[in-house]
Amino acid sequence: MPHLGAHMSVAGGLPLAVDRAVLHGCRALQIFSRPSSQWRARPLAPEEIASFRERADAAGIVRPVSHASYLINLASAQPGLRRQSLEAFGDELDRAEALGLLGVVLHPGAYTTGTESGGLQLIAEGLAELLAARSGGRTLVLLEQTAGQGTMLGYRFEQLAALLDQLDGHPRVGLCLDTCHLFAAGYDLTTAAGYDETFIALDRLVGLDRVKVFHLNDSKKPCGSRVDRHEHIGKGCLGIEPFRRLLNDPRFAELPMVLETPKAVSTSRGPVERDAYDEMNLGVLRELLAYPSANTSASNR
Repeated sequence: MPHLGAHMSVAGGLPLAVDRAVLHGCRALQIFSRPSSQWRARPLAPEEIASFRERADAAGIVRPVSHASYLINLASAQPGLRRQSLEAFGDELDRAEALGLLGVVLHPGAYTTGTESGGLQLIAEGLAELLAARSGGRTLVLLEQTAGQGTMLGYRFEQLAALLDQLDGHPRVGLCLDTCHLFAAGYDLTTAAGYDETFIALDRLVGLDRVKVFHLNDSKKPCGSRVDRHEHIGKGCLGIEPFRRLLNDPRFAELPMVLETPKAVSTSRGPVERDAYDEMNLGVLRELLAYPSANTSASNR
């Protein structure tokens, strides 16, 4: 079965994110290894790195990942922002390598005043440069399929395919699929037929083997809205059935699936305590795994 988990705060130090995951019975984990909305980041002490790795291994956390800073925009044609973005994402990759993470989830970027094709080219060139400089590494770049707000790239499978093509199918580039983003981008997962059509298209254009992790989020906004607003599982426009299909889809049975749903508890000061919303959402997902419907998807009939 898939490995369920959640994005956990690193307040108080990265090892406490593992403690929070353990408290909620998680087998998967996503963190920010550096601030999500600041360019400056403190260096990670060797002791903190060692403690994180030891706790994650002891807890049986499967293929943990980090999420890159929201400030990073590899599609930007502005020299200053592009330089900062390349430096910051290079640091993200180095931190993930040190922490033993599967990879770093990255929003591909927004082309803003440029063009779609130009933005895609800039992303591919930036990733090629960063990966070439780290040719001995194992950490993956996990391009996150986006909702498509504004000029954000990566919301259509064709755009993700174009990036991979420009990177010559680099083996260290995978995908992170977000259920809210898929729905907002126009991929209707609410019916068995729509679910199947979505993954048939993804397999044809990109390949299902590129999918390395899922973000599990319901959507506050309707299909095709291109608005990224996460909601609790089963409480939004997606409803329960898409999650039942996904959780019981044998093609994704070994992948980490991570919640990014709203939190009930503020962890800004570093307490390790139960979050009622995480418990609720994880409970819903576990119940869907325990009691799949007779027909989770047309592909499984």
